[in-house]
Amino acid sequence: MSERIISCSAAIAEALTEEMSRDDRIFVIGEDLVYHGGIFGQFKGLPEKFPGRIIDTPISETCIVGSGLGAALTGMRPLVDLHFADFTTCAMDEIANQSAKIRYMFGGQVKIPLVIWAPDGAGLGAAAHHSQSLESWFIHTPGLKVVVPSEPADVKGLLTAALRDDDPVIFFQHKKLFAKEGPVPEGEYVIPLGKAAVKRSGGDVTILTYGSGFYLSTEAMKELSGMGIEAELIDLRTLKPLDFETIAESLKKTYRAVVVHEACLTGGFGAELVARISSELFDYLDAPVLRVAAKDVPIPFSPPLEKFVLPSVEDIVKAARQVTYR
Repeated sequence: MSERIISCSAAIAEALTEEMSRDDRIFVIGEDLVYHGGIFGQFKGLPEKFPGRIIDTPISETCIVGSGLGAALTGMRPLVDLHFADFTTCAMDEIANQSAKIRYMFGGQVKIPLVIWAPDGAGLGAAAHHSQSLESWFIHTPGLKVVVPSEPADVKGLLTAALRDDDPVIFFQHKKLFAKEGPVPEGEYVIPLGKAAVKRSGGDVTILTYGSGFYLSTEAMKELSGMGIEAELIDLRTLKPLDFETIAESLKKTYRAVVVHEACLTGGFGAELVARISSELFDYLDAPVLRVAAKDVPIPFSPPLEKFVLPSVEDIVKAARQVTYR
């Protein structure tokens, strides 16, 4: 399987092209898709390749998700684009109270093959209404699967898996990563949901992260290596289901962990990771598990304030040095 260097946006379009060619039940619904190619250009070229299957809607998240849910219930496989993850708040009943529960409440007699595309994250000066990282809300909702890729290859492989899944999947893609480039396999490429990846090996501390945190952690590891600290970097990729086996295997080697995410600290996914590690791997820990996250405030519009609120490379280096006592 050959690889090329392409962007996350190109990886999205490629995955959709391959899957929509394979399965004519897949379609995309949302705002500004046909004439604008999606707000980050991730759907460019698809309306011409698949006439009638890239559908523009009115500005109503309730309508968009509700239509996707109804289509999924009747045998279609929709991808619902919500522009920004923040707008999931306008369709919480359809997502958390309907999509997540219907398969269970119908005793498994129906499937809900619905992908909800929700670009998230800060760093673009988009202010508090367009910059949130809300993954922990949906991890807390039984019946949903939650995916947060980082590198372009992961985007393609996980999106393909999500489109083939028979349960609703919330697919968070950080807004700053659409233009990120990296090697991506040509042809069919699937990464099973619930499988983390050890992106860098090391023996001193495990860094657990996902999405934008992957790139921050990669930069931090360069500084740590210069200090004689070799970190192991695990990109979780899927938060629910969670690949805890890979986490455990790493911690049984390093005995220390730092969790990095862009979402705010209190109630973030890092809290769940720390709780599980503490209860299931306590005997292997040589230091407390630390979290690096955003501060508990709305994301500011001001670039200097936004930078101050978000986690940084320096924060990760400091945490790693703290748990390794260096």
